[in-house]
Amino acid sequence: MLKVKNLHASVGDKEILRGINLEVKAGEVHAIMGPNGSGKSTLASVLAGNEKFTVTEGEVTFEGKNLLEMSIEDRARMGLFLGFQYPVEIPGVTMANFMKMAVAEQRKFRGEEPLSTSEFLRLMREKSAVVELDSKLTSRAVNEGFSGGEKKKNEIFQMAMLDPKLAILDETDSGLDIDALRIVATGVTKLHTPQNATVVITHYQRLLDYIVPDFVHVLYKGQIIYSGDKSLALKLEKEGYDWLINDYKE
Repeated sequence: MLKVKNLHASVGDKEILRGINLEVKAGEVHAIMGPNGSGKSTLASVLAGNEKFTVTEGEVTFEGKNLLEMSIEDRARMGLFLGFQYPVEIPGVTMANFMKMAVAEQRKFRGEEPLSTSEFLRLMREKSAVVELDSKLTSRAVNEGFSGGEKKKNEIFQMAMLDPKLAILDETDSGLDIDALRIVATGVTKLHTPQNATVVITHYQRLLDYIVPDFVHVLYKGQIIYSGDKSLALKLEKEGYDWLINDYKE
């Protein structure tokens, strides 16, 4: 589904990603961990098409197509979803209207007929239940006045509505209390199927108690320096990164 080969990316004259290699197949869950400043969020932003970053080398394919040549909009239409670490507010645009436009655009791209009003409202009710999102929030402006937990639930609600092929979740657990973490992470797990894939960027093992990864990768100084199974996250929680970083040679 996603193949990243020798990916280098910079912001200004500072190189942040320095040769990322990663392959994600349908049905898989990958967790990316690493110390602050390692390039985790940059990788997510580059894959999503954030123009702040410049790709200087390497290639990325998504469903066999050159992802780096696609606009942000086409990446989303093809089924790539990015859950933000800090979801933005969109004053004046209600969640219902925002999602109606997004779903209609995606269906148009796939050559499907738009949903009727009753079909769309039924879909919203069904998907909001996945993350226990208060139905009143869908009539409010996107994320405006939402608590941290409500914003993260809203992100996963959007993911549920759009049903992406590849979801990249950038520190979805950031700022969540135990109950909100359980609800959000359980929602992500419910949405996972053999036909889609998830990349979870996190600092903490606690999220991976709910979203169980097939692979765990350690990102350090812009490179994936170590990969393992879910037991790697447990070891990192107990021992930190020093045992890996001390052996790292640039």
